[in-house]
Amino acid sequence: MRISIVLSHPNPGSFNHALAAAARRALAGAGHQVAFHDLHAEGFDPVYGAEEHRGDAGLPPLVALHVEEICAAGGIVIVHPNYWNRPPAMLCGWTDRVLREGRAFRFVPDGKGGGRPEGLLRLRFAFVVTTANTPREVEVGHYGDPLDQHWRKVVFGLCGVPRIERVSLTPIITSSPEQRAAWLTEVSSMAVGLASAKPAAGG
Repeated sequence: MRISIVLSHPNPGSFNHALAAAARRALAGAGHQVAFHDLHAEGFDPVYGAEEHRGDAGLPPLVALHVEEICAAGGIVIVHPNYWNRPPAMLCGWTDRVLREGRAFRFVPDGKGGGRPEGLLRLRFAFVVTTANTPREVEVGHYGDPLDQHWRKVVFGLCGVPRIERVSLTPIITSSPEQRAAWLTEVSSMAVGLASAKPAAGG
């Protein structure tokens, strides 16, 4: 299976980088074709300009590469920190520029004079790994976990992805080496399991 890994964290020595690398090794070791993108290392420009908004013609080469890869992929793994209960600006810009209308989704008549979204991606799964320093019970109990809503319902739900999994690893700041090792194993195992799972009926 073709699988894209998209990482958004400015520090090349971050635990996010370790998580993405672990998923990459595990998926490649299981025989999958992995495209790995560290958005900061690539210098991905998150700014979505007016000219680009008018259509796909003349997309910058790096953006066009991401678009073609995600449209051909069978799975995606996204790794990022929790910034104010939202993805980093770099990753928000990636979503704007890469998950394009007409490629990742489109709107069709709803029979009531309006439109409804129709997903176009071939992805069998999306696996989102986030890190935070807020304890999980506070993250969910106080804030309602906006990141889960964002990825599950807003982004990949709109794009028609049938299976969406997310794991929130927290708190990172006080985690021990043993806890981090367990998280690396967990993420690797989940990534391979999702890639190896049979597609849902009708998927």
